[in-house]
Amino acid sequence: MRIAVYGAGGVGGYFGGRLALAGEEVLFIARGAHLQALQTQGLQVESLKGNFTVSPVQATDDPAQAGTVDVVLVGVKAWQVPEAAQGIRPLVGPNTCVVPLQNGLEAPAQLAAVLGDQHVLGGSCAISSAVTAPGCVRHVGLEPSMTFGELDHRPSPRAERLRQACEHAGVTAVVPPDIHAAIWEKFLAIRFGPIGAVARAPIGVLRRVPETRRMIEQALRETVAVARARGVGLNEDAPHKMMAVLDTVPPELIPSLQRDIMAGRPSELDALTGALVRLGQEVGVETPLHAFMYQSLLPLELRARGQLQFPS
Repeated sequence: MRIAVYGAGGVGGYFGGRLALAGEEVLFIARGAHLQALQTQGLQVESLKGNFTVSPVQATDDPAQAGTVDVVLVGVKAWQVPEAAQGIRPLVGPNTCVVPLQNGLEAPAQLAAVLGDQHVLGGSCAISSAVTAPGCVRHVGLEPSMTFGELDHRPSPRAERLRQACEHAGVTAVVPPDIHAAIWEKFLAIRFGPIGAVARAPIGVLRRVPETRRMIEQALRETVAVARARGVGLNEDAPHKMMAVLDTVPPELIPSLQRDIMAGRPSELDALTGALVRLGQEVGVETPLHAFMYQSLLPLELRARGQLQFPS
């Protein structure tokens, strides 16, 4: 398969690297010093599942030079998806499928609005990884996996072909019967992110302190209430099951939203917190905890984006 990875950061770098190592034709769309390092030194991945290097690497900052591909894996941050959709246009041919891997709920619709419904799959991934230096990615937690499927739930050869390529590359890949429910389930799994950003504490502390544990439980209940009101097939016991999963997560884990906010970088606050408030309002479901977290963290987000100034 010819695969373009649009956004070669911690997510795109890891999954694209695994696919390239397995022999797939992978083109990385990157920029700046990271792009230069990929072009001159290759991609170095430090991983809990074994370190590896991909060299040489196909990489460019100009998708128009790349031509069309079979698959585009979108690895940018959720807030970058609308702009990325425009940049992806030259990569899309008649049979291309575009798979968003970011956190959040709105990426498939944002991509489809620009590229057309027929080219977009629903998707998500699980991994804790980051760029540590130009050309270098470190995988520090979670079992890497990708989930994707047609937005109308039909089985498709292109989704199965990508699944098989992932499996050949040693990456767990799942094509669920209901990709919308799967995306919301992933969304459930990262509900502790904004809580950690407010509390400045890792998941192990959040789940151990009774007050913050109750916040996680409330965030899960609010999310399921919105999903069910929007016709998404999540079970009412999903919060209880997800809490049991979160109790097994390594206690030192700090999600990307929290890391970005603590570092003063633009984050996925709107996509991971503000979006649930908006989606709840559309169906008349109150989300008071998410509204509180969004409003509390918004000044930091605006400062990170240069829209507000105040001392640390």
